[in-house]
Amino acid sequence: MLPAPRADLVANTADFENIPLVKATGFREYDARWLFGPEINLLGIEALGLGLGTYIQELGQTRIVVGHDFRSYSQSIKQALTLGLLGAGCEVLDIGLALSPVAYFAQFDLDAPCVAMVTASHNENGWTGVKMGANKPLTFGPEEMGRLKEIVLGGQWKTRPGGTLTHVDGVAERYIADVAARVSLKRPLKVIAACGNGTAGAFAPEALRRMGVAEVVEMDCKLDYTFPRYNPNPEDHEMLHEMAKAVREHGADLALGFDGDGDRCGVVDDEGEEIFADKIGLMLARDLSDLHKDATFIVDVKSTGLYATDPVLKANGATTVYWKTGHSYIKRKTAELGALAGFEKSGHFFFNAPLGRGYDCGLTAAAAILAMLDRNPGKKLSELKKALPVAHTSLTMSPHCADEVKYKVVEDVVAEYTALAAAGGTILGRKISEVITVNGVRVALEDGSWVLVRASSNKPEIVVVVESSRSEDDMRALFREEVKPRLAKRPQVGAYNQEI
Repeated sequence: MLPAPRADLVANTADFENIPLVKATGFREYDARWLFGPEINLLGIEALGLGLGTYIQELGQTRIVVGHDFRSYSQSIKQALTLGLLGAGCEVLDIGLALSPVAYFAQFDLDAPCVAMVTASHNENGWTGVKMGANKPLTFGPEEMGRLKEIVLGGQWKTRPGGTLTHVDGVAERYIADVAARVSLKRPLKVIAACGNGTAGAFAPEALRRMGVAEVVEMDCKLDYTFPRYNPNPEDHEMLHEMAKAVREHGADLALGFDGDGDRCGVVDDEGEEIFADKIGLMLARDLSDLHKDATFIVDVKSTGLYATDPVLKANGATTVYWKTGHSYIKRKTAELGALAGFEKSGHFFFNAPLGRGYDCGLTAAAAILAMLDRNPGKKLSELKKALPVAHTSLTMSPHCADEVKYKVVEDVVAEYTALAAAGGTILGRKISEVITVNGVRVALEDGSWVLVRASSNKPEIVVVVESSRSEDDMRALFREEVKPRLAKRPQVGAYNQEI
């Protein structure tokens, strides 16, 4: 019988081989991520599988899809997870190397209610994790993660006989056919497919060709788990810079960038300018609301404030709901409200029928973007972007802050801004018009500008985004003169991943 895991660090090699290690902070709000070795070992992964299997049995389920991304240790981790699931009596369907949306697709393809995808997404090498769900197309939220954490750390799992393992072939091919069928381009386009040497390189180029892209230029599509150039994260400036460079070099119509597990999509236009995902979402919402009147769209609190004021959306009767950042939250809210689509600034896009199956998929998003261009044959992507109202939005900036303290730091910042607003205070000479605390704090100013501070749901970081209705310089001032000094007063807040 596997002993209950230790949440602290294992002291020596012998212990590491014989005692399950599962650091408690690895259980995030809507998925699980650890540094493999210092924070979780293979026995800890097996304990996670036992706990997950026990939990889905509590929910009346046994049938579960498992897949893994292309990291040197991911297959071993999936095997340890599978061993635990089998011990809990589950029917495991192993689809092999996969993207997260391939695993989500497999739930429909194989009629399996549950999923466990081994991936650390865009996190640096050394990280591992699992994205889980038990009610397609949804993934776990805080309530489910809390129960799973309780079972695993408390050693409360229940072993059952009858576990089975089936290796399933052909899912990847059926997934590619499914996403490719969502658009059939009549317009000749040259597209950069940027994959950062992540798992998407095995899927994206072929899917784009089947969508009718006239010329696909492959950029870092060879799978290499060392990520020799940069992490596959289309929200980071380094990858976006390389995408922009490739567009200019090849005279491409656009670049589409995919993260390590293929559930996010980043975009660079024909002029080599990156378009943040919330602005792409607004472009898509404009286009789709003309086809689907009175549609509802869900966007996260990191997204531009333009959704609330856009005249095209208003004319088409569209409704926009701002909600908590996080793929699980936006996915769930999109399903709950029957929204046509949900958009997250990090590049997660969610499309309900007839556009998609409700889960986040970078290639489904790519199909929607290409279909939008096909419906606007005389316009370049840069022209569609320039038709948007003006707003100057920052990159997502993430100062380091330990998991154990990040929520308390943000709680204190929320209290400060709430008190400032109540006292009639100002930010850079502007009155505060609204304080939204559904996810950290989003402070809206009288001119439509805003600042956001929230805790990252999957890394030891705080997330900062600012937007100015005035200028790029004012956007930088909101960060440099307001948010950064406020966070700098707290010694728990460390260096930023990137700054403006």
